[in-house]
Amino acid sequence: MKLFLFAFVFSITVFQQKADPVEKTVALVRQNSIKELVKTFAPNVEITVLNEEGVYSREQAETILNNFFAKNPIVGIKIIHRVDSNPEYRFAVCTLTTKNGNFRTSVSLRSSNGNFAVSEFRIEEEKAK
Repeated sequence: MKLFLFAFVFSITVFQQKADPVEKTVALVRQNSIKELVKTFAPNVEITVLNEEGVYSREQAETILNNFFAKNPIVGIKIIHRVDSNPEYRFAVCTLTTKNGNFRTSVSLRSSNGNFAVSEFRIEEEKAK
């Protein structure tokens, strides 16, 4: 019984340490936790929101994303494609559903010292199907 309990606690600890950075990023968007989301950003991050793009600090990125989500309240977000074959890079394309329509959202994460940080975050008009 003690061995089972140890294995259970150990597996939870390992799982928490190895949390998927893409899933974490998507969950923060889903929860509309922009303040927490930008904490996962690189010090300078490439942001594209509709037709505006640039490289911004975390603070600037937070303002830009808060402005977008104030006008477009989140209903949901779903990962439709992901790349995680490179141990130093993660990428995902998502469909972001808001009260004003759907948007194509993509996120790129790069690893530095074993920790992933968002290097690019894009919100674009959904392409016609």
